[in-house]
Amino acid sequence: MKKRFCIKVLGQEISVLSDSGDEHVTEIVDYINKKAEAIGSHSGNMTTLNIAVLVALNIAEEYFQAKKNEEEFQSQLESRSERLINLISEIS
Repeated sequence: MKKRFCIKVLGQEISVLSDSGDEHVTEIVDYINKKAEAIGSHSGNMTTLNIAVLVALNIAEEYFQAKKNEEEFQSQLESRSERLINLISEIS
């Protein structure tokens, strides 16, 4: 069941619906705000919109890197599984 959360991201109060619990939503909001603070502290006087776009780009980069890592891991796992199956077949 979706629950309404009032969160504050980049100084803006936003109302969102989520199936996740309070702790998970808080963790996500904290993560985004920390990214925004890091970008804002190195960027001088950028607009909130520009910071938000850079946060989105950074998170997208992290997502695609994690996805690539997961695909590589999956490929290695499949390769090792095939080798094990072949070894078992040879022994039998």
